[in-house]
Amino acid sequence: MSEPPGAAVSVAAEPTDAGTASAEKRSAAHPVAQRVLPLRRPGRWIATAAVLVLLAQVVHGLATNPFYQWDRFRYWFLRPTVLDGLVVTLEVTALSAVLGLLGGVLLAVCRLSASPVLRSVSWVYTWLFRSVPLIVVLIFLYNFSALYQTLSLGVPFGPSFVSFDESRLATDMTVAVVGLSLNEAAYASEVVRGGILSVDQGQHEAASALGLPKRYQFTRIVLPQALRSITPNYVNQLIGLIKGTSLVFYVSLLDLFGSVQTMGSTYPGDIVPLLLVATVWYLILTSAVSVVQFYVERYFARGATRTLPPTPFQKLRTGLGDLRERVRKETAV
Repeated sequence: MSEPPGAAVSVAAEPTDAGTASAEKRSAAHPVAQRVLPLRRPGRWIATAAVLVLLAQVVHGLATNPFYQWDRFRYWFLRPTVLDGLVVTLEVTALSAVLGLLGGVLLAVCRLSASPVLRSVSWVYTWLFRSVPLIVVLIFLYNFSALYQTLSLGVPFGPSFVSFDESRLATDMTVAVVGLSLNEAAYASEVVRGGILSVDQGQHEAASALGLPKRYQFTRIVLPQALRSITPNYVNQLIGLIKGTSLVFYVSLLDLFGSVQTMGSTYPGDIVPLLLVATVWYLILTSAVSVVQFYVERYFARGATRTLPPTPFQKLRTGLGDLRERVRKETAV
């Protein structure tokens, strides 16, 4: 008995439907990879182009404007007078930075002390020297001998044991270092105090529970953790100190700016290249401090972050490796 034609058609259609369903399942299980197009950002490209045009104009103006006198800049850049002033700037900065930081640590500890006298004296000192301009402090110290010809140590309202001639002690270098250190200590104290307060209170409690002496708690537990917060803030202060040394010219100390200012008065036609010389040297000094800051922060970041930030040399090596890999893939295609 023969089957109707319609039945044969329906039987033949069943495998086709099953095959289509299985193909759809396979495509759903293994989706075809499609190229992802990045989001277009025309505003970013326009801003980048505008910035590049402005930079090109600035560089072109610096290179072609005869007013800058780059030949005179090359002449003055390594002159002995300028280098002598640079050495004075480095000496004043180094001494003031060390003394200012030590004074800042002492003031911060006094500010956090349980003694109301120490807290009050520290607060008044910080308030006073943060309120008075640095130039006023320097000029006041420069004329300090007019107020006190001699300084003595002894019993208050009683006999003195040791006396000093203030006019002999107050050299130009001494006045500059003392004035900058006093001013720097006021700002450094707040930086150090903020770093100490940033340490979790549980660290203090754990150190006390272990029975550690107070000095050991501060030097081994609190201070290493506080340095992660202190370092970047104090480096900003140090950069400001480098630029602040330009004010010691007003107390007759020829630092970098003082040497440039003196040469500018002697050679009025070279005032612009001389100012450019001072600008470039200050840029070099602050850039060197920024490099040191990066490595100091990286050192104290150990244990606080999962991975340390890469150094510039590591970034360069990684970039060159990625570039070689990209070139290799393109040449292979």
